[in-house]
Amino acid sequence: MLLRLALTVGLALTLVTGATTVSHAQGDAVVNVVRPSVTGEPAVGATLTADPGEWTPGGATYAYQWLRDGVPIAGADRHRFQPRPKDVLHELSVRVTASSPGSTDGEATSEAVSVHRGTLVLQDRPTIDGVRRLGRTLVARPGSWDRRPDTVRYQWLRGGTVIAGARGVRHRLVLADFGRRISVRVTAVKDGYGRARATSVETKPIGHRVPVRHVVRYHVETRGDVSADVGVFKRQAQQTYDDPRGWRGSGIRFRRVASGGAFTLVLAEASQLPRFSSGCSAEWSCRVGRFVIINQTRWLHASPMWHQVHRSLRDYRHMVVNHETGHWLGWDHRSCPGNGAPAPVMQQQSKGLDGCRANPWPTAAERNVPRF
Repeated sequence: MLLRLALTVGLALTLVTGATTVSHAQGDAVVNVVRPSVTGEPAVGATLTADPGEWTPGGATYAYQWLRDGVPIAGADRHRFQPRPKDVLHELSVRVTASSPGSTDGEATSEAVSVHRGTLVLQDRPTIDGVRRLGRTLVARPGSWDRRPDTVRYQWLRGGTVIAGARGVRHRLVLADFGRRISVRVTAVKDGYGRARATSVETKPIGHRVPVRHVVRYHVETRGDVSADVGVFKRQAQQTYDDPRGWRGSGIRFRRVASGGAFTLVLAEASQLPRFSSGCSAEWSCRVGRFVIINQTRWLHASPMWHQVHRSLRDYRHMVVNHETGHWLGWDHRSCPGNGAPAPVMQQQSKGLDGCRANPWPTAAERNVPRF
């Protein structure tokens, strides 16, 4: 009986001692139950936040170490981290160390996230400063983003189409811009961020060099047997008057009216020219008083000299209308200013160039019209 009692007590002591040992082993270390995780957009400029996960026993305190491709990042030991440009296309994770009094520290690492480039957010759209007239210069203002770009690049557009070579902050308005709408596209570049683009609002159509200072009304007549298309004559003459390279560049607007006006533009059979004045020849066009007379032969065929220099019939028509109208405006004939220079439109280019280059339009000096 005494032996059985001793054996029973001994076994009970052994079981109690064993239970105490197991309980103590489990309390030696802080154990991770739910793995740490990373929240937030894994992009440059954004903020990542470490969630320590769950641990036992509860009440632990946590320390953090951010890792790039598994390697600790110097100084990155807080629960938040902002990816940097050097992190792009690398894997970030966070290692959490849990501490509890009387227990061994535990460690666990989150799953890695892949970092991509940040996004520049537009705040103010690009704008354009400057006078919207031919020959003037426009200046681009780049606008702004939520972060200042390292560099900005410019591309000017004409009617929404890229202007070749126009990549500076300034754009001088040329003939091709006339009557078109201009805009500028800005590309913002910043290390660690994707390129951002923004385009200004288009300008109003680009205008003439100078505003209208004088309006001149004229009407069209014919003389003799005219076989040329008079409708084409009217339309092309008006196009010449409206062209920014012509007398319109002096601030003169020519407006065709049904009758009257300040002068009469005449398309005349060649034989009719001497009837206007003894100074007019059936060979050439002429101006007499209020009559600006275009020789039909020249209108249809230009002159032998013009063909020798391989210029188009359309250019000849521009030249002869500008030349004879220039006489009405007060200009006399002019000479070639120098070998290779563009001929003044008031030079008698139908007959010869004297070393100048054929030119259908008034030069800058000629646009200073003496009549007005």
